[in-house]
Amino acid sequence: MAKTTFDPMDPLSLDDLLSPEEIAVRESVRTMLAKRVQPHIAEWFEAGGVEKPRELFREFGALGLLGMHLEGYELPGLSAVDYGLACVELEACDSGIRSMVSVQGSLAMYAIWKFASEEEKQRWLPSMGTGETVGCFGLTEADFGSDPGSMRTRAKRDGDDWVLDGSKMWISNGTFADVAVIWAQTDDGIRGFAVPTDLPGFTAKEIKHKMSLRASATAELVLEGVRVPSGAMFPEVRGLRGPLSCLTEARYGIVWGSMGAARSSFEAALDYSKTREQFGRPIGGFQLTQAKLADMCLELHKGLLLALHLGRRKDSVGLSTEQVSFGKLNNVREALDICRTARTILGANGISLEYPVIRHMNNLESVLTYEGTVEMHTLVLGQALTGENAFGARD
Repeated sequence: MAKTTFDPMDPLSLDDLLSPEEIAVRESVRTMLAKRVQPHIAEWFEAGGVEKPRELFREFGALGLLGMHLEGYELPGLSAVDYGLACVELEACDSGIRSMVSVQGSLAMYAIWKFASEEEKQRWLPSMGTGETVGCFGLTEADFGSDPGSMRTRAKRDGDDWVLDGSKMWISNGTFADVAVIWAQTDDGIRGFAVPTDLPGFTAKEIKHKMSLRASATAELVLEGVRVPSGAMFPEVRGLRGPLSCLTEARYGIVWGSMGAARSSFEAALDYSKTREQFGRPIGGFQLTQAKLADMCLELHKGLLLALHLGRRKDSVGLSTEQVSFGKLNNVREALDICRTARTILGANGISLEYPVIRHMNNLESVLTYEGTVEMHTLVLGQALTGENAFGARD
């Protein structure tokens, strides 16, 4: 029997569980990001935004990253595992970069692909897949994050049209999107709409002074008497089932992506421990540093194994909402802990953008709470375990 060697970057030999095609997808994304994004990402984070984001979207489209797991409409139709592997590489670069791709493909495009009329699908999806058209997803409001069912944005019928009024908060890609998926209250429950952003009454205001996800543009969307034709409404879904299913789709990418941020921070800490000397030897030679590195390695690769397991199930039989909550809750929490531990190994250098650690750590503070807070995912699992609903107030 051939001797199995220990690879610090792949200690569980997880690559053996991937097909050559899956590895090729991962490597193509990693290569593109190393050339196009990695040299600039610290500068973009510090400046508060990607330079020429629409140009970057077209490059992502050319690589097949936008809606890559969706079929038809000239989209790649790759597997959930392929998409997950891409998310790892995107977030190893930066969470904001992964968010740009995730909001486009798993929120805006997925909502249109799943729920819009055939005419609207044909109108939007092909150009969104190439990155020529950019989308955003309007669910969260300033006063309603974990409780989207109480949203105040309304849509009213006016002849053959719908008129939308309200506002949405913390909307990624919102400042330069061409189409916004907007969820609104109607007399028939919550409905979704594909809203062109160039319509009268639609404005997007950039949210500034962020200390997290700085490379990703974030907006407040304001709709004042925005009129759309009846065909813009999604005919196939009403109520919260629509937007929540989109969030579940996006959360799946976070399960993988968060491990990318963790991997980048772990690798930075491991490399640093081998070169940084104190008391006459590398700090990697001290027991406490080795304990930190060992724990980080354990949680990183357990998280990757969990992501791969969920990806295989998604491709074969599908995932339950609870299983996605399981992955998001565990992997983001552990990724943030890995980044915080890596920061202690780097000491004062850990707060410098010369290294990726503080950037990943700050970004994950947003990833921890967006698309479902720790508390909400905990209660999802708690209800699944006990059968008792602990959400909100009881009568």
